[in-house]
Amino acid sequence: MAGRKPARMYRRIKSQSYTRRKYMGGIPHNRISQYEMGNKKRKGDFPIIAHLIAENPVAIRHTALEAARVACNRTIQKKAGTQGYFLKVRVFPHEVLRENKMATGAGADRISSGMRNAFGKAVGTAARVHRNQILMELHVNQPNFKDAKKALWKAGLRVPGTFRIEIVKGELIN
Repeated sequence: MAGRKPARMYRRIKSQSYTRRKYMGGIPHNRISQYEMGNKKRKGDFPIIAHLIAENPVAIRHTALEAARVACNRTIQKKAGTQGYFLKVRVFPHEVLRENKMATGAGADRISSGMRNAFGKAVGTAARVHRNQILMELHVNQPNFKDAKKALWKAGLRVPGTFRIEIVKGELIN
């Protein structure tokens, strides 16, 4: 697959954030369809709150955040039902990612301009996450505690970097 760059290209946070959408055109639409799911009316009534926390600074693309949200939501909804949980995505992809696409193949040197005017075009957005920042929070009842941990673990597999699951409120059940 010529021209395709590795997925870890945008993981590292290198320079100043690039977020001023006012001055740029053609930014791809954010793929995250919902930030709050489940029983929104009872979100304060659930005794257990579990967090998915990033262990190191990383940039998470909007597509990875949506994949994590879908995986977590689907897993917990099967076990707890539509009204037995509350899930919230706590990060928003503000960072605009740019890429200077290079031509490859025979004769590419005649049609490409190399690093001249190499500002790049917007290819997506990402959320800049700091160390120990909460990515998602999941509120559940006592019987769904293990299912909540499993759902957050599945979500964590879909985001770059390392993560941990922390229980904030409620009695712990092993």
